[in-house]
Amino acid sequence: MVIVNDLGLHARSAAKIAELAQAANSEVWLQKGEERADAKSIIDMLALACQKGSEVAFVIDDETDLNLLDKIVKLVESGFGE
Repeated sequence: MVIVNDLGLHARSAAKIAELAQAANSEVWLQKGEERADAKSIIDMLALACQKGSEVAFVIDDETDLNLLDKIVKLVESGFGE
């Protein structure tokens, strides 16, 4: 997926992702290229420097988290509600 909001992935938007990821039964990862960050950690996600237009993927370790993954995808596609 592509980061669509003008400010990219910043602290407020990363916090929204982390809040959702905290409810996961397993690990949730944000991946940009070969780099991977823990989606439960705002700092880890910010370290990836995802600007507008960055191509990213979210990866889950447990299929029981598919519903949560859908929520994260919708959040990103909506530009984090900004």
